[in-house]
Amino acid sequence: MVAGEASGDILGAGLIRALRTRYPRARFVGIGGDEMIAQGFHSLVPMERLSVMGLVEVLGRLRELFSIRDRLMDYFLTTPPDVVIGIDSPDFTLGVERRCREAGIPTVHYVSPSVWAWRQKRIFKIAKSIDLMLTLFPFEARFYEEHKVPVSFVGHPLADRIPMETDTAGARESLGLNPETPVLAILPGSRSEEVARLGELFLSAARWIQSRRADLQLVIPCINRDREQQVRELVAALEVELPVTIVRGRSREVMAASDVVMLASGTATLEAMLLKKPMVVGYRLSGLSYALLSRLVKVPYVALPNLLSGQELVPELLQDDATPESLGQAVLERLADPAERERLTGAFEDLHRQLRRTADERAASAISALLEKVS
Repeated sequence: MVAGEASGDILGAGLIRALRTRYPRARFVGIGGDEMIAQGFHSLVPMERLSVMGLVEVLGRLRELFSIRDRLMDYFLTTPPDVVIGIDSPDFTLGVERRCREAGIPTVHYVSPSVWAWRQKRIFKIAKSIDLMLTLFPFEARFYEEHKVPVSFVGHPLADRIPMETDTAGARESLGLNPETPVLAILPGSRSEEVARLGELFLSAARWIQSRRADLQLVIPCINRDREQQVRELVAALEVELPVTIVRGRSREVMAASDVVMLASGTATLEAMLLKKPMVVGYRLSGLSYALLSRLVKVPYVALPNLLSGQELVPELLQDDATPESLGQAVLERLADPAERERLTGAFEDLHRQLRRTADERAASAISALLEKVS
């Protein structure tokens, strides 16, 4: 198994637990993090050595990444496993999977790249690299089926772990928030670049909102100490003081406590949906990146609730449309419309059930079926 980042480590740990019930004497080896290691996984290289973001950063680490890949391939080819499972991180794992498959080792990829959204010709490379794709979302599976690539939709582990009903009052009590006044959760992203690009915009929107709803409690969760310091500096730089509660970690709890979430596009939109929270999605890229991506992207939406439903359940304010006023107005509309909140809750419950499929077990069953087929 090969995982390259924290989200893949969590998926890998759940998959190991489910596979071990079928294969109690199995050994799990490759690259993984603390979660996988806690399940008895043997990591040949610290997973952190694969956790690199951005073109410049990757270029600076190419020699090391090639060395890790070569070490991994040497191990797999001299000690052939029954199956190689790459978990996300497609730029690294798909290359490993292809070489293993060419050597006759069955290969599985867990978490589809966004090939359905852009650079769709990558499907041909993927088809040559894997014996089975495991997808988290149904629309992904349909894309692979159309291209005759073996696929299994297993559902999303978050949908299994997040309860169908959200304890908003309990989350507010835990965070020390006033239970009687509305809460706006603000999530400008988890990476430094995202917070730098979106933080000031979201804070300006929050100030615009609070000037019209003085009773509103503002809460910003930060993934770690560095992001917390970055957000505090952005708040301090505002011309007008903004009363805001800043929390380290606990992003899911903050969203659970909220009435509305204002957030960047990404996995957080899935969590907000599973928590049945109305949301407003905002995002900005550099002008050049947006111009390039807008030509390449083949889907009409970026937020996962909209992609899953095939309609605009939540507003997406992107690039020039993402202004403090437009974001603020969209938040106020959702605060003021209980009928819309009730409609969204029903739609989000339907999507939650669609994704709640005991993903770890389904993934393990699909891999087990592949092993039986090739044995």
